[in-house]
Amino acid sequence: MIQVSLPAALRTGFGKGASRQLRMKNVTPAVVYSGGNEALALQFDSTVLYKCLFDLHGRNAVVTLQIDGDDKGERHVLVKEIQKNPVTDSLVHVDFFEITLDEPIIFSVPLDYVGVARGVDLGGELQVLRTSMKVKGVPLDVPDSIEVDITGLDRGESLTFSDVSLPDRIEMLDDASAVCVAVGH
Repeated sequence: MIQVSLPAALRTGFGKGASRQLRMKNVTPAVVYSGGNEALALQFDSTVLYKCLFDLHGRNAVVTLQIDGDDKGERHVLVKEIQKNPVTDSLVHVDFFEITLDEPIIFSVPLDYVGVARGVDLGGELQVLRTSMKVKGVPLDVPDSIEVDITGLDRGESLTFSDVSLPDRIEMLDDASAVCVAVGH
């Protein structure tokens, strides 16, 4: 899994007006939620945050927030929601969810199909039915993507989730008999 470090500061102003003032200074407001504890209001340099989120788009990543003024110093979080201005594409607000690195969490990991199926070379059509898999594991053990080799698939054959090999200490939550890729006639 990808790990990224990001500097942040505690936010003291709340509400629409205070957030608008921050955005005018190229600062993005954000919140860190942590299962049952009080939410933590933060602010980020918009340029640094945008670049980091752009690099992480669509990927599972643990973000280590180095928070200026927080007694914990740093927190490990996942990006929960990104709000952007639909016209200017600028960041409006970001929500994070705090995690602990030693507790298993559920992730949706993309499937990366590699190779060309033998059945496709013989005139068959590749049918991708699933593009991701739900897994449970400790965040740093979860892969960025799972490679599935399809070169051995002949016409009329398919692969199920049970055929996909997973790293150690990762548990599959999807139905093992569900077909993820097939080659049609």
